[in-house]
Amino acid sequence: MRQYLFLAIASACSTVAAQTPATNPMPDGSRDMFIGIGAQSVPRYDGSSDNRTLAMPVLQVQWSNGIFVSGTALGWHLSQSPSMEFGPMLALSPRRDQGGVSFSFSGVSEGSSTRMAYTSLRPGEFSEREELDPNRLRNMDVVKRRILAGGFFNYYLSPKLRLTNTLTYGSGKERNGARLHTSLQYMMVDVAPHHTVVLSAGVSVANRAYSETWFGVTEEEAERAGTRGYYRPGAGVQDVRAGVRWNWALSPSWMLTSGATVNRLAGDAKDSPLVERAANYSVSTALAYRF
Repeated sequence: MRQYLFLAIASACSTVAAQTPATNPMPDGSRDMFIGIGAQSVPRYDGSSDNRTLAMPVLQVQWSNGIFVSGTALGWHLSQSPSMEFGPMLALSPRRDQGGVSFSFSGVSEGSSTRMAYTSLRPGEFSEREELDPNRLRNMDVVKRRILAGGFFNYYLSPKLRLTNTLTYGSGKERNGARLHTSLQYMMVDVAPHHTVVLSAGVSVANRAYSETWFGVTEEEAERAGTRGYYRPGAGVQDVRAGVRWNWALSPSWMLTSGATVNRLAGDAKDSPLVERAANYSVSTALAYRF
């Protein structure tokens, strides 16, 4: 298995694109599995100025029939071509309440900062106002956890360069939020013996329903918050991101996998009154065992 590629992290973050492991010709009836645990520092929610440190489970399983589990995603490789990977998938979209995005493990510590409240004069235009509540999610509706349906299509431009596309549908209040994440991933397999580095850069595009769910403010929410307006973002580019993953094969069975991602919100998402900081970062490290 191309184990140096994509050990998926099971951190339930709403805008993290599901990663699909590479196809792997395997003997019939066999499977390849990684299980591990580590730690991660992630934003409280997209656009938050706070990061929190959490436990991080790692899970990736692939069977010879093409079915795989990768973090919180379940998919099926259908392609027989070595240069293409495609198939259907299901993914889990997390819950978001006034505490932020819910994760599988409770936080060890949580950052804090001073936040300024805003009022919307009309969609897309804001003025600074007196601080009412340091938590911008305090009066927002809870975004429920959803099971998303979708698919993936990946194409190898070269043995080390992969173009990935993941489309999911079904998130949000009305289950009609859709999001497409496209990224370019480059593998550096000769960095050092037993060490592999994967560089990636990508962009996410969302429809109006997705944008309104995660970055919008309804009139009812604005009234509860004591502001004078609402915010209704439209469809378009949601964010751009860059990342690096470093896998260190300690032995045939043990691997240390670490990563860092920087993403910046764009368009209407960046202008949301819920956003405290347009740029966020995540870092993680975990020890995984191969069965």
